[in-house]
Amino acid sequence: MSKMHRIPTGLTALVVLTILQSELLSAADPVDVDLLLVGGKIHVGDGKPAQTGNVAIVDDRIVAVGNFDVKTARLRIDCTGLVVSPGFIDLHNHSDTPATRKETRACVNYLTQGCTTIVTGNCGSGPVNVGAYYDKLDENGIGLNIAHLLPQGSLRREVMQSERRDATAQELARMKMLATAAMNDGAWGMSSGLLYVPSSYADTNELTKIAKVVSEHGGIYASHIRGEGKGLLDAVNEALQIGRGADLPVHVSHFKSSGKDNWGLVRVAIDIIRKEREAGRIVTADQYPYTASSTSLAATFIPSWARAGGTKKMLERLESGPDTARIHTAIQAKLKATEQGQRVQIARYRPAPDWAGRRLKEIADEKHVAPFDLILQILKSDSGTKIVNFSMNEDDVRYVMQQPWVATASDGSAKIPSEEFPHPRNYGTFPRKIGHYSVREGVVPLTHAIHSSTGLPAEILGLKDRGYLRVGLKADIAVWGEQELIDKAKFDAPHQYCEGIRYLLVNGTLTIWNGKLTGALAGRALRHKPTSR
Repeated sequence: MSKMHRIPTGLTALVVLTILQSELLSAADPVDVDLLLVGGKIHVGDGKPAQTGNVAIVDDRIVAVGNFDVKTARLRIDCTGLVVSPGFIDLHNHSDTPATRKETRACVNYLTQGCTTIVTGNCGSGPVNVGAYYDKLDENGIGLNIAHLLPQGSLRREVMQSERRDATAQELARMKMLATAAMNDGAWGMSSGLLYVPSSYADTNELTKIAKVVSEHGGIYASHIRGEGKGLLDAVNEALQIGRGADLPVHVSHFKSSGKDNWGLVRVAIDIIRKEREAGRIVTADQYPYTASSTSLAATFIPSWARAGGTKKMLERLESGPDTARIHTAIQAKLKATEQGQRVQIARYRPAPDWAGRRLKEIADEKHVAPFDLILQILKSDSGTKIVNFSMNEDDVRYVMQQPWVATASDGSAKIPSEEFPHPRNYGTFPRKIGHYSVREGVVPLTHAIHSSTGLPAEILGLKDRGYLRVGLKADIAVWGEQELIDKAKFDAPHQYCEGIRYLLVNGTLTIWNGKLTGALAGRALRHKPTSR
């Protein structure tokens, strides 16, 4: 069939977009299209109310939105009564490795949430060679689009391993050189994970100097800040200081206040960020809509300074030495804050897989050991043990999601069902935000919930061709039932896929058809084009 709006070879994106807008927004002439979504409630992604209309797609782009005449359509999908929105964009994802594995590269647990793009390289961890990573994704095939951040922790490890000290001038120069290469290869910015080793060993000055390189290439600085408990305010201020010093946008990852004694502190942090924004600085955040976090047991109970040098050094410090008593005191303090481990659930423990899904205190009581001794036992036999920590306040979670500059993000990764009990955010984040908190609970308007999952994250990251249903943009589109979209994953049954996504298009290709996965690997590595500020 003829394609009236094939993009002519050699035209710039700007010229093409101008042609498309002038021809299609006026709907002067009937158009030939590959796919037509008919009669849906169109949410553009900009936070404005929906309008009933159609969406037309040619190849991988949107060529018309609203009311227009169609000459021919190869495929029509009746969307009457359904929401048609941009595909959801997950700013904070940890699928760096899973996306390269055959069994998880489809990212099914994100497709069923309505996600069409995820961002990897978060919390300072992931591939440093961005070009090679992107090439591998494209070579193997992926289920959705992936944009990558330069991970500052992995960058530091590549240059100076896990040493807890200041970088030398030569080491800093090496990190800046690698940062330049990463940005030139298409990184969208830099992330830090200041709770984790070795990211946490970088001081504000070092972070700022590397962030300046990122700024010169038009990137953002996204941070798992240095403290999410009693140190939250200092940690937020450090992130803002880095943003000012490097002159780049600052993004606070999985924004929250953790620990019962710190509940409510996130509201003060919001006031700090609000004032920074009013002063003209670009500051944003993301949030997963749950009251529990998830990370390693070691990162939860062992101070970062005690993890210097790797697992072997950490275990030696736990056994004996000048720092042993100090580490034990820190563990006991954390146990007190988690009600002796009652708020801590095992997500993965390889020596005893059946412990997954059970609380730390429950296991300790069953084994007739103190929770402190159980922690030591677990760390010695599997230092990579993962946990879920029920540390947040429901009212805080609801308050944070109401902020217009807070995007939705999962902090999860691509998974398939297994014996592990991962955080349900891996399977349910976006439908939980929209279906539970917006549609059913009314915490935020539906327009707000959709914007926080589409247009807002696109703007935060700097994506120019996704995040909205607009002429000329890529056809990453979700079609879903407003009353049907809901998360099913629970803390005691996490491997449950969401319900409600009827159709999902990634780059114009149907990856979900009538609620069923098609098996298409339609995703691409999204390479940022460096720009100067």
